[in-house]
Amino acid sequence: MNSMITFMLLTMVALLGCQSPADTGQEEPARANVRYTAATGNQQRPDNPYYSRTDTARLELADSTWRRVLPADVYQIARRKGTERAFTGQYWNHTGLGTYYCGACGNALFRSDAKFASDCGWPSFFEVLRKNGVSYQDDHSYGMERIEVLCGRCDAHLGHLFDDGPPPTGKRYCMNSIVLDFEPGL
Repeated sequence: MNSMITFMLLTMVALLGCQSPADTGQEEPARANVRYTAATGNQQRPDNPYYSRTDTARLELADSTWRRVLPADVYQIARRKGTERAFTGQYWNHTGLGTYYCGACGNALFRSDAKFASDCGWPSFFEVLRKNGVSYQDDHSYGMERIEVLCGRCDAHLGHLFDDGPPPTGKRYCMNSIVLDFEPGL
């Protein structure tokens, strides 16, 4: 009997954990429109005053601030170190030419000419745009030995780095689409 009750409780917890905010009656914040400021050439978001594609100064903000300025899905990946499901992100097989930026702060991360088809289900790059554009941290979660890739400006969780990429670096920056913004052009 106890095992049946335990099973039912675990099932309910699992089902509740899989619900989206829309399923729970909560309002999911919409991603703000990006507006272009011609005078500075800077991309900004009205609901996120910390988002800038030109400012490279470090951001050290309280978690409550990030929760307020980021859409719920971006917050979950960037601040809670979540992972989107494989083959579901908008950039996993994207082939456009341009630059990828941090979806939390606007920091320039990757150029499209460093992107490759890795067939892993997430956008993959063999090199970063700028040396200080990202930082690295050992990740021992889930019993695995990985290297976490963080935004060099705001410490947002972007994904992981692996040593199975193509030449010339042999690296695979396996990123979550939801924390990337793409700007066409080169």
